[in-house]
Amino acid sequence: MLTIHNSLTKQKQAFTPITAGLVKIYVCGMTVYDYCHIGHARSMSIFDTITRYLRHQHLDVVYVRNITDIEDKIIKRANEQNIPWQQLTEQFIQAMQEDCAALHILPPTHEPRATDTIAQMVAMIESLVIKQHAYVGDNGDVYFRVNSFKDYGKLAHKALEDLQSGVRISIAEAKENPLDFVLWKMAKPDEPAWDSPWGPGRPGWHIECSAMSTDLLGNHFDIHGGGNDLKFPHHENELAQSEAATGETFANIWIHAGMVTVNKEKMSKSLGNFFTIRDVLKEYHPEVVRFFLTSSHYRSPVNYSVESLTLAKSSLERFYVSLRGLPIISEGPLGQPYHERFNQAMDDDFNTPIALSVLFDMSHQINKVRETHIEEAAELAATLRYLANILGILFEDPESYLTTQVDGQADVALIEQLIVDRQTARANQDWQAADVIRKRLTDLGVTIEDGPKGTTWRWN
Repeated sequence: MLTIHNSLTKQKQAFTPITAGLVKIYVCGMTVYDYCHIGHARSMSIFDTITRYLRHQHLDVVYVRNITDIEDKIIKRANEQNIPWQQLTEQFIQAMQEDCAALHILPPTHEPRATDTIAQMVAMIESLVIKQHAYVGDNGDVYFRVNSFKDYGKLAHKALEDLQSGVRISIAEAKENPLDFVLWKMAKPDEPAWDSPWGPGRPGWHIECSAMSTDLLGNHFDIHGGGNDLKFPHHENELAQSEAATGETFANIWIHAGMVTVNKEKMSKSLGNFFTIRDVLKEYHPEVVRFFLTSSHYRSPVNYSVESLTLAKSSLERFYVSLRGLPIISEGPLGQPYHERFNQAMDDDFNTPIALSVLFDMSHQINKVRETHIEEAAELAATLRYLANILGILFEDPESYLTTQVDGQADVALIEQLIVDRQTARANQDWQAADVIRKRLTDLGVTIEDGPKGTTWRWN
């Protein structure tokens, strides 16, 4: 049985969908004012893997990942570039989708945009005002009244009094309580605005996710996810306003992904250690990045470094070397024990490091039998590919993967000619010439392997 760590209870619990055979998931997506960074890649990869695994277990999954396409940072960046905010958001939405495709991240079932859900946001805010969970401040903004929701702080596991300590109200705000948060912002000059009962304005960030999730999944759904940095205040505020508005449980299970550090420091533009996905993909194959992001348990932080990526590259290469040269056939009974071990690992709170260890065991067995029992090796290879695909890797052709560099600048024709020249030298028993050619290939970053079927090569 699948067990999942629930951030709300801080415990693992058996997962039972609200509706048998159907899982509804909402994950906070991107605010599209810039290119996605490696931290975004981790969150998206984690929930893609979770979705793939649930579908592997024959569950229907409705996966919603939103797009925040109106927000202070978007307006500021568009003004700096002197372009319409819609042009800015379209540019970065397209870039995000390109990054996701490169990393084998499947499109969500629904990808709602905040600006397409304004009516639902206004309706939810109206409900909160009627129930006195929200009020209009002296400045015209609409705020959520935190004191009206007795369970505020239950996701962060902090008492309201502790959360209030040290919080101050800005001079520009008109709150009853420092923790009250804005639901609707009154229009400012030269900013986009929509009509509402409180006058032209735009939504606050937190109400966007509540409206989009309940609109597409209903008031009560199975799983809500996102990065650990969103737990407070964003998810806490989502939970409070949603349950206050509907009177129902918002999400049964909350899943939070650990953060990405860079050389064991928090990733930050000010520290100069900020990497976009496309920056990283200039240096590393997308599957290397996906392997790296998957190699640590989703709740643990993961450290981005040259050493980490090099290890991921080496590990992925081991898989492709074991698949190389084997015929592609369907899965058979030989893979079943590995299926069971893989499922057991993933059923334990999506434990991808243990799941990967199962794949390494398969790779070892394939290498052990490939020269003597090629059909057995091919059958195991089919299972290896299938299970690895759930983790977002091993989609490539082994030969292509092992002989293609990320930058595409290598002279493959030269390498293949050098291999022919070495074979000729060996046939003529000119061992010195053969050794000179091998060294030249090594200097080019190439590893060659002599086998019964001839010589193969790969990038070192």
